[in-house]
Amino acid sequence: MSCFTAAATVLLTVLGAAPVGAADTWQKVGADARSGVSGLAFASRTEDGTGIHALVVHDNKRTGQKRLSRITYTEGAEPVATPLTWDGPEPVDLEAIEAVPGTPGDYVALVARGIVYRLTVSGGTATVVDYAPLPAIGEGDDFESFALVASPNGRLAALWADRGAGADRPATLYAAPLTFASWGQPLFGDVTRRTYRAPHPTAAGTRHISDITVSNAGRILVSSASDAGDDGPFDSAITDAGRVTVTTTGRLRLTLTETPKLLGTYPGYKIEALECLPDSPEALTGTDDENRGGYVRTVEVCGP
Repeated sequence: MSCFTAAATVLLTVLGAAPVGAADTWQKVGADARSGVSGLAFASRTEDGTGIHALVVHDNKRTGQKRLSRITYTEGAEPVATPLTWDGPEPVDLEAIEAVPGTPGDYVALVARGIVYRLTVSGGTATVVDYAPLPAIGEGDDFESFALVASPNGRLAALWADRGAGADRPATLYAAPLTFASWGQPLFGDVTRRTYRAPHPTAAGTRHISDITVSNAGRILVSSASDAGDDGPFDSAITDAGRVTVTTTGRLRLTLTETPKLLGTYPGYKIEALECLPDSPEALTGTDDENRGGYVRTVEVCGP
């Protein structure tokens, strides 16, 4: 290792440890490969306002394995995770979930091969309303991320990305207006594409975009991750990648920065879930650390 590389490694470690949610620690929510956090969506605050209720998807593939859980996260307390019943066609390899703005209890979930499920969640059951493929799927695309952004009058746009793989395959970020048919089917408008390379990690096979979230100010934040197998080692980062807005007429404006801003690094963990919390500078993050299970924590990356 060169002196430059060693110094850079030390700097990245400090960046990951100090400025981002320094008071928080990772808290375990699953003990095995079937319990990792592949994606999450904010649901509500706890009644006393100190905690967070969120929905978590799991990338399980076999019939009967859990697909969706509800977690309650409060800093300093062990998270509570409760599996939900999935009512409808069973997905394979769920990787992301997002609440539909303005319609409490409604969500969109995404599987790796590019199928989106419109869900309603009530009590302990998630019911599939309808499902549809993403538009403009590219050759070899493997999806782990999905986010929704709304205009002031409620027009929606969706963002999702092929995760990419190492130096030879950057991520491809897709964005399109989104509406729903009267029976619930997701309907996508014209698609915009941008390529994206993460500044960190840089290991072979790095997933340049493992999740996406959009801050209240329209900043696009992405997580990136690498792993060397089911037992790691893992590494992750969160980066400010650009901006997105939706006008009151539904026009989508997407800009990625030429020099993404590294907000923090998280050695030892594989972040696959990232969600800015409403009216807060914090994001809730989740990991899918394969045989090590899953972890959650909050980090301060969503401010202006």
